[in-house]
Amino acid sequence: MSTDLTQPAAIEASGLAPLIDGHNDLAWAARETRAYSVAGLDGDMTGTFHTDIARLRRGAVGGQFWSVYSPSDIPAAEAVTYTLEQIDCVHRLIERYPDDFAYAWSGDDVRRAWREGRIASLLGAEGGHSIDGSLAVLRELARLGVRYMTLTHNDNTPWADSATDEPVHGGLTDFGREVVAEMNRLGMLVDLSHVAATTMHDALDVSTAPVIFSHSSCRAVTDHPRNVPDDVLERLPANGGVIMIAYVPFFVSQDVADWSTGDRSSPIPASTVDDVVAHIEHARDVAGVDHIGIGSDYDGVDVFPDRMGDVTGHAVVLDRLAERGWSSGDLAKLMGDNLLRVLDATAGS
Repeated sequence: MSTDLTQPAAIEASGLAPLIDGHNDLAWAARETRAYSVAGLDGDMTGTFHTDIARLRRGAVGGQFWSVYSPSDIPAAEAVTYTLEQIDCVHRLIERYPDDFAYAWSGDDVRRAWREGRIASLLGAEGGHSIDGSLAVLRELARLGVRYMTLTHNDNTPWADSATDEPVHGGLTDFGREVVAEMNRLGMLVDLSHVAATTMHDALDVSTAPVIFSHSSCRAVTDHPRNVPDDVLERLPANGGVIMIAYVPFFVSQDVADWSTGDRSSPIPASTVDDVVAHIEHARDVAGVDHIGIGSDYDGVDVFPDRMGDVTGHAVVLDRLAERGWSSGDLAKLMGDNLLRVLDATAGS
């Protein structure tokens, strides 16, 4: 199936590397609207989900981190159950459409699936509350195929501060450092989206493996607590990590961020692909082209920039970057080569 790409550099890049999206909340959306049903994704799910197989193909997606998420304001033991249910949902998705999806853990798994014309499917747990303070649960999530874990969601955990909660720990506690060390040993990526800047720095101090931000943008461009400060971006080259830029209007547009914390009686301001591009290019300028990626957050929020309202929006971003003079090689790094390097470097012991 052909993509929606139109620019020669973007089309060429799509033959050099798979586009690996760091964060898609389809499993949660399926829980909320369809009792975890994965039926119908081989048809047109417009109006139900931002995601279906045909639109993933049109968006040039070659690898997808499927988020397995639970709210952070429920009892932690319930969060474990929510997370296990969503792991099951993703596994059933892969099993139902074997011609289109292939489970992946390693960089080689992703490359193999892409060569076969399938979308490599990886799992990422959103929120450290999902382990209920247990390294044993963490290890079981890894055994079930979870490749990254976001250390917090919107609320602090007993061992790490969140970006959107009142600070309690000043970053990571001693147990939080143990979590990072165990994730390094297991080959699970330490995901620093959602965490406080102090937690980001503590994790970078502790981690012996590259970290990721699965769906964050740049605070210097849009002043939102979910975004990453420049002093953290500057540390990514030494760590080897990758920031995967989110498409969420609240993160990429200052007008939308201001609207979200002010008077919401007026319509939400418009945002565009150029807002997303500004964050990608800022991250490139500060961290370097070898440390950037894409993490959309489709099916995780209701609104996206104009012309980017579903997973075909990836093609809009890549075409716009090509129009701005990005080479096919640099686009391939953004799309997937950088993340593949991280996957190769974090195979675990």
